[in-house]
Order: sequence, then structure tokens, then C-alpha cells
Amino acid sequence: MKLFQRLGVRYPIIQAPMAGSNTVELVAAVSNAGGLGSFAAMAYSPPKLRQLVESIRQKTDKPFNINLFVQRQPKMLSAEEFDHWSKVLRPFRRELGIEADPAPPSKFCEDFEAQVEALVELRVPVVSFAFGTVSPEVVARLKSAGTFVMATATTVAEGKVLRDAGVDAVCAQGSEAGGHRGTFLDSPELPLVGTMALVPQLVDAVAPVPVIAAGGIMDGRGIRAALELGAEAVQLGTAFLLCPEVSSTVGGAYAERLHAAGDESTTITRVLSGRHVRTLRNRLLESLEAYARDPSARRIPEYSVWTVLCADIKAAARAQKRADLLSGMWAGQGVGLIREMPAAELVATLAREAGLQ
Repeated sequence: MKLFQRLGVRYPIIQAPMAGSNTVELVAAVSNAGGLGSFAAMAYSPPKLRQLVESIRQKTDKPFNINLFVQRQPKMLSAEEFDHWSKVLRPFRRELGIEADPAPPSKFCEDFEAQVEALVELRVPVVSFAFGTVSPEVVARLKSAGTFVMATATTVAEGKVLRDAGVDAVCAQGSEAGGHRGTFLDSPELPLVGTMALVPQLVDAVAPVPVIAAGGIMDGRGIRAALELGAEAVQLGTAFLLCPEVSSTVGGAYAERLHAAGDESTTITRVLSGRHVRTLRNRLLESLEAYARDPSARRIPEYSVWTVLCADIKAAARAQKRADLLSGMWAGQGVGLIREMPAAELVATLAREAGLQ
């Protein structure tokens, strides 16, 4: 049985979780159109997860995917560390009219185990993971609830780890992909294997576990190529960023930048979120990278810490339509092929172009 049949969807098309840019409306629209809608819920507490899943189920009776980041609560910053980073970020806050630095947070991320248990209780159709190794115990608990389990790999070695953990499918994230890199194994340098090179190698390495291709896929040509390489499904994120269902999160300055973007408009950086991410360039990125190049500069904190510390800057920049100071403008290298249309129309167009109908 093919992967899309096991998922219970009409087409082997998965909408990427897209943390920070997604909406329940997009998830439901994609699922109702025959693809698999996905929602990144790493910042959701168990009660909010229940509300989220209920909201999705009110809009679709089709399968959908909830995505979590594999992360542990980091060590809290000392008062001196918090003051240091507040000072680094203060010029951006003042430029945006934020007069006061935020107070130290009580925590930096949600409890991962509690999130998993909530999804087990909710019997979510599909759950996917990124940012880390999923334990066989977590996979088994989800499977016992009838959940299909997927996880992201950026190298063959990571794919083998996920295969051995018992996941039902491995998502091969090529270097072209927008958003955060899913890399979780230590490496001398950031692995940047392209989708075309990664997919067939992962297909061979983790068989019979099916592989999902992600990264740089924007239309039917990319879908056909990925399937020819041995992938059983594709995952697209950037392609959905101009759908009206996400205008509330991607509209304004971000959408304007997406319209104008081309093949050289993105870069991979760690300074915007504390984790390597492919994003559109802007002044905030350039300023923080200049800081990071200073030999005396401290290393930018890890993802869960830095994201919280910069949250008020992101919110203010979005509200003021300041693309120059907005973080979270993630996009893949195929962004120049982006099209603006409703999600259901996009799914149908992709299926037609790929010869899936």
C-alpha cells in the first residue's frame, strides 16, 4: 500500500507545518482538497493542543498532521545573561517604539512529554517531529493510539536513526527547504544535502520505510521529479505562503517580500532564531550577523531561548509592516515560483500538473 493510501489522503501532497505562518483554515483546506494539512504546534500547551485539534476537526473530517519539535526545557538565563541579551536587542525595540525590555520568562518552551501524551489522548491521525531523535517509546505510544508517525531527517545517518526508532515515514529535508533545518545529529558543519541528492540515498538506506521529499518543490515538475527519485510523497511549505488562508499571518510586509523574491533571495542563518533557518534577507538579519562576527560577541542562545527573547520585536515589526526588522520570513529557494491562489485550488493545480488526477 502506498504512503498516501496509508495516510488516507487522495494525493501524495503534504502541506508543511510552517511554524508561525500556519492557520487552522489552511490545514483544513488542504485536507479537504485531498492533501494532508499540517500544523506546527511546538508552542502549544496540552490544553491549547486540545483546542487546536478540536478546531481542526470542526473544519475537516479528513486526516491531518500535528507537528512537534523535539526539545527539552533549557537552562534558565542568569540575570547577567538576560541583561546582556536585552542590551543587544534594545536598539531594535526602541526603533519599533517598544519602550521597556520584557521581564525574564518563567519558561522557554512547553513540556515535550506532556505534549505527546495530549496527542496520544486525542488520537490525532498523523504526528510529525523535527529537531531531534524521537524515542522508540514515544513512537510506540503514538502508534498504540492509531497515529501515523513521521519525522524529519537532513542526512542518511539521521534517517537511519529515525528508521530504527520505528517511525512510519521519514521526511527528507533538502537544503533548499525554507524554515528551520531539522538537523539533530552532531556534525563538524551544518549538513546541506540537496533534495535531489538526499531523497534517493535515503530511499535506499531506510527501505522499506517510505520517504517524503521536502525542499524546493513548488509545482508539478518538482513533484514528478521527487516521485521519480523514489519518494512516496512530497511536502511543500513555501508554495502555500500566499494562500489567502494564511493572509492573517503572512500578509503585509512578509507577503510583499514573497512576491518580489527570486532564487537568490534567501540565505541560511542562525542569528534570527538560535537555530539554522532558511529565510528571506533583511536588515535585522544583517545587523545580528554583524554582531555575531565580532570575536568578542557571545554565541546567540539556543532556539527556544532566543525565540522567546525576540518575540516582542517580531510582533511589533509585523504589526508595523516593517519587513526590515521582521524575523520569521522563512522561505525556500523555490520562492521565485510561488503562486497566489486558494489552498484547495493550489492542491488541485499541483495534482493536475503532476499527473496525479
